[in-house]
Amino acid sequence: MAIETKVKLVEQLFDRLEIEIKNFQSSTNLQCVAGCGGKCCTTPNIDASPLEFLPWAFHLFLNGQAENMLDELKQSTHSLCHIYKPVSIVDNTSGDCSNYKYRGLICRLFGYAASRDNLGKLCLATCKIIKENQPEKYYAATVAISNGLYIPIFSDYYMHLAQIDFKLAKTMLTVNEALKRAIEEVLHYYAYRPFPSGLKVTA
Repeated sequence: MAIETKVKLVEQLFDRLEIEIKNFQSSTNLQCVAGCGGKCCTTPNIDASPLEFLPWAFHLFLNGQAENMLDELKQSTHSLCHIYKPVSIVDNTSGDCSNYKYRGLICRLFGYAASRDNLGKLCLATCKIIKENQPEKYYAATVAISNGLYIPIFSDYYMHLAQIDFKLAKTMLTVNEALKRAIEEVLHYYAYRPFPSGLKVTA
């Protein structure tokens, strides 16, 4: 399957997830807390698959930034996601995603999706800030989920991802290794192929 096709399929999956999360937020009134500063991104060594960052890598390639970014990742010694940009070099506990449109599946799911416990019960996977600042809404959401309210499920979405490219979806790496692998996948694919025609180069 061509890289362009894989990218389109991953983006379609993300679009579907976006709709489902908005519906869940509308039903529960759970929202990210203003001024949070992307604290969920400050967890080191988050695991992700290269496939979920393929649209990001392809975007970089189209804009002539892939090789430079790959060099940055190879030289980086940080355990935080390379796309996350702290507001201060002294304090990395506040910042934001530098390429939010192309964030990975794990980034999209966390906060408004569920995982299953050992008994198969759905458990809302959200951040401590939401739990502490919106306790009533959080509790109401967990009750609603147990009563059948639809919520995106981590394992289901990774299964859908695997249907696009099993190997790239099932290869779980630390997030920065996943970013590197995604770029390498795109660069290797186009090493002996012409630049994709008919695709708009965006800033």
